[in-house]
Amino acid sequence: MTEALKLTALTKTFPVGKRLFGPPIALLRAIQPLTLTVTKGETLGIVGESGCGKSTLARMLVGLLPPTSGHIELNGAPVDNADPAEFGKKIQYVFQDPISSLNPRKTIKEIMEAPLRYLHGMDAPARMDRIREIFAAVNLREEFLERYPHEFSGGQAQRIGIARALAADARILILDEPVSALDVSVQAQVLNLLADLKAEFGLTYLFISHDLAVVEAVSDRVAVLYFGSVVEVGPAEEVFASPKHPYTKLLADSAPVVGRALQAPESKETELPDPLNPPAGCAFAARCTHATDICRRDIPDLKSMGSSTSVACFNPLR
Repeated sequence: MTEALKLTALTKTFPVGKRLFGPPIALLRAIQPLTLTVTKGETLGIVGESGCGKSTLARMLVGLLPPTSGHIELNGAPVDNADPAEFGKKIQYVFQDPISSLNPRKTIKEIMEAPLRYLHGMDAPARMDRIREIFAAVNLREEFLERYPHEFSGGQAQRIGIARALAADARILILDEPVSALDVSVQAQVLNLLADLKAEFGLTYLFISHDLAVVEAVSDRVAVLYFGSVVEVGPAEEVFASPKHPYTKLLADSAPVVGRALQAPESKETELPDPLNPPAGCAFAARCTHATDICRRDIPDLKSMGSSTSVACFNPLR
């Protein structure tokens, strides 16, 4: 299968504190060496609790943050030093908050025209033809083009955000919590729209969310992030029905289910490790009821368990 996106040993480190001369006081490692592939036409869900590195990873993938080390390849071509215009033609970002992601001082027409003018150099007639085509695809009326972002509901604004990403003609979309700010009924409409657009335009999605039910419903595969590392990756139905990593099970047990009373999942601790003082060995060991001495000493590698699921754990669940 053709690889749409390939990440190799990708890391992101932020300096913390300043000195007049010399290095920073400390380094915060937001993304540990991370290797991952996404095949063309699939939806890869990325899940994990707040602070695990989901949004940092997303921003690196679209060029909003430079990687500290490692490599990113889009459709087999490295993009480490790529021209920003060429980069924008291949991969685009759909933001969590649809209203604030749109420039309040510009009309929707001006917002939609920007990628067509600066990435593709289209003239005015060609831009309007393309905008009409995209607006029809996302079920928006042409009369909306002369309005401003504040005049739209959250669902309409998210459709505009998706349309803006499609205007760049990118085939890989990073969807960062794309429905979390919407009402439940509107969420279903946007998710159905994303499914239709994926089939129509041959898109590849990275779907980032904390809502496990949504991720399971829309994803082909799921990657579970903890403390900046992938701890489990595999088919969505297998990852949630039979989790192999204790952290994945913790997430699944924590998710609310209609008709089931809320209860605290089995775990020693509730907090993430201190990113400025990371523990030795497995970062999840202090919270894990299955941890042994090797877990507290060594960092587990991501290894295959069968044909489709890989887990970074010395004591995976069976």
